Amino acid sequence: MAQTLAQKLVARAAGKPAVTPGEIVTCRVDLAMMHDSGGPRRVKPMLERLGAKVWDPDKVVLATDHYLPANDEESRKIIHIARDWAKEAGVSRFHDGEGICHVVLPENGYLKPGMFAVGGDSHSPTGGAFGAYMFGIGSTEMVGVLVTGEIWLRVPQTIRIEWSGRLSRGVASKDMMLAIIGRLGLDGGKYEAVEYSGSAVSALSMQERMTMANMTAELGGQAGLIAPDEITREWLEQRGARDVDTKSWRSDADAAYLEQHRMDAATLSPQVAAPHSPANSRPVSEFEGTRIDLAYIGACTGAKLEDLRMAAQVLKGRRAAKGVRVQVAPVSARDQATAQAEGTLAALLDAGAELLPNACGACAGYGNYLLPENTVAISTTARNFKGRMGAQSARIYLGSPYTVAAAAVAGTIVDPRALLA
Repeated sequence: MAQTLAQKLVARAAGKPAVTPGEIVTCRVDLAMMHDSGGPRRVKPMLERLGAKVWDPDKVVLATDHYLPANDEESRKIIHIARDWAKEAGVSRFHDGEGICHVVLPENGYLKPGMFAVGGDSHSPTGGAFGAYMFGIGSTEMVGVLVTGEIWLRVPQTIRIEWSGRLSRGVASKDMMLAIIGRLGLDGGKYEAVEYSGSAVSALSMQERMTMANMTAELGGQAGLIAPDEITREWLEQRGARDVDTKSWRSDADAAYLEQHRMDAATLSPQVAAPHSPANSRPVSEFEGTRIDLAYIGACTGAKLEDLRMAAQVLKGRRAAKGVRVQVAPVSARDQATAQAEGTLAALLDAGAELLPNACGACAGYGNYLLPENTVAISTTARNFKGRMGAQSARIYLGSPYTVAAAAVAGTIVDPRALLA
C-alpha cells in the first residue's frame, strides 16, 4: 500500500509495516521535549500524585526559555522547579538559558529523520523540518508519555503543498508560510499532517525549513513535514548526529493526499499579516506607508542565525528611522555568538537595535519588553493575536526579517526589495 511520509513515520513508531488514515495506533516516543512554562511545574505534581518515574530520562529534553530572565518571584520559582526536576528525574539533556527550545533541540543534534517526537509547545512541528514526526501536546498528555514512553494517535491524512520555482532576493520562507496561511486560513491544516515539497522547498536551508515547519501550527496542522535530503544530513552531522537516513523517509509516488495545493515561489512577493491574525496576510504593497513604532526581530520564526543575516543585509550601513525602536532577541546563545563573530550582530546594533535575551520574551507574552499601549509594531514572530505581545491596544504586523528590517529603516512598512537592490 502506497504511503505518505507521515504514514511511514507513524507506522515505524507504531511497529507496523503500514498504517491507514483514521486508524488509531499506539506509538513509541523517541523524544519528548518540554520547556519551563509547560514542563516541570505542570508535570511534576501529577507525577508525584501517581508515584511515577520517567520511563527513560535520556529521551527527555528540557529547556528554559519562557521565564528568562527570571526577574520576578514567580519566574524565579518556575525556573527553580525546572532545575530541581531535571536533577531529580535524571534528565541530562537540560539546556538552561541556551535559547528557545525549538532551535536548541535540533542544534544539539537530537532530531533525526524517522523519529517520532512530542513537544510541550504548539510550535513543536518545527521538528518536521528534519523528517521527524513531531507535534505539540498538553501537560496531561505529556505525563502519560513521561510514564509510559507511548502515546495514541489517529493516523493523519496528508495535505501536500508544492512550491515550484525559486524565491527571489528579499523573499523568505516566512513569506511562503504567510502566503499559505492567508490562502487557506488558520484551519487550513485541518489538524492533519502537512507536507511541503517542490523545488523551492528543496532549495531552502535547514533554518528556513524550520520556519516553514514551525508555522504549520498557525496553519492548523498537527505536523509539518519536509522529506530529508543531503542538506538535512550535512546540517545534522555538523551538530553531532550520526546515521542520518535520508532515503527511507519520503512519500511514495502514488500516495494519496487529502488535498494538494500548488504555489509558485518565483512570483511570490514579500508578505505582511495585518492585526490580529496571521491569516490576514497579503502582499507588502497593500500595507506600504503604514507607520510603525517598533520593529521586533525575535522568536523561533525570526531570529535564527539566517534570520539575523537577512535583517543585517538590509540594516548594514543604515540607521533606524527617528522614533522607531528596533529590538533583536537572537533565538539561541549559539546563533548569537556566531552572529557576533561574523559581524552580523554588529550590523544590527550599529543600526540602533537593542539586544534582548535569548528567550521567547514578548512573542510568548513574558518578560520586561512587552508592547506598551497603542504601539504599532512589525514583528518576525509567528503570531499577532490581540494582546499576545503586550497591551490589548497594540497592533502587530508580521513579516520576514527582510521586511521588518526595511520597516525599521523607513519608519513605515515598505517592500524590502527596494533596499536590497
